[in-house]
Amino acid sequence: MLITIIILLVLVGFFSVKKSVKNQVTNSKDFTPAQKDLLVQHIRYYSQLSDEDKGHFEDKIAQFLNDVRIEGVGLELTDTDRIMVAASAVIPIFGFKDWTYRNITNVLLYPDTFNKDFEFEGNEGEGRNIMGMVGSGYMNGQMILSRAALTEGFSKNSGKENTGIHEFVHLLDKADGATDGIPEGFLEHEYVEPWVKMMHQEIFKINKGRSDIDIYAATNEAEFFAVVSEYFFSKPDQFQTRHPELYDMLSKAFGQDPSTKQ
Repeated sequence: MLITIIILLVLVGFFSVKKSVKNQVTNSKDFTPAQKDLLVQHIRYYSQLSDEDKGHFEDKIAQFLNDVRIEGVGLELTDTDRIMVAASAVIPIFGFKDWTYRNITNVLLYPDTFNKDFEFEGNEGEGRNIMGMVGSGYMNGQMILSRAALTEGFSKNSGKENTGIHEFVHLLDKADGATDGIPEGFLEHEYVEPWVKMMHQEIFKINKGRSDIDIYAATNEAEFFAVVSEYFFSKPDQFQTRHPELYDMLSKAFGQDPSTKQ
């Protein structure tokens, strides 16, 4: 399985280079009515935007799909899959007019969870509990997502979790060269120290069972940033009510106030 994945990544990288040569600027005019219907059906964030902002969102979706190759592994990729992956990428950066991802070329979509060796078949007890990951080393520039987790994140019963957004927030975090939970490229310098202090205070509360933020956020600062970002975009009103200071800081970092879209 691992050798198969490596070969696939090499081929995907080759075709991505060919594709980049002939890329053209895309915009919402490239969107078909069917694609817009998929956004309305599955992406609540999009449905709550103004008509003008919907056009901007479509522009960003089109650009992402033009720049990043999405491949299905062990499944037949659908337009819904592509829209959900692209929306996961666009939602965190929607507040940044001209920002695009420069640290990803390919997204591999697996049917379900997988293990550290990128295997999604076999006995369920063999560590197959990973829902998504951003690659490093020879996997640099790659992302793997579980289709099951991706779909659940955009379902009506998703709660505070969205695996797609979680992984793309890791890419934002990584953009400054360090995946450390501090989005230095997006958070003004004066807010960095207060943000770090807030992170550590909330991680302490999580470990003491005094927070409704998922315990996985206490793993480290990078996971904290990704987990609270899921919460911020998935349940903004609830997050703002229960964590007003964190909400305000994330609004500054992402240049967005998603509670106003509810």
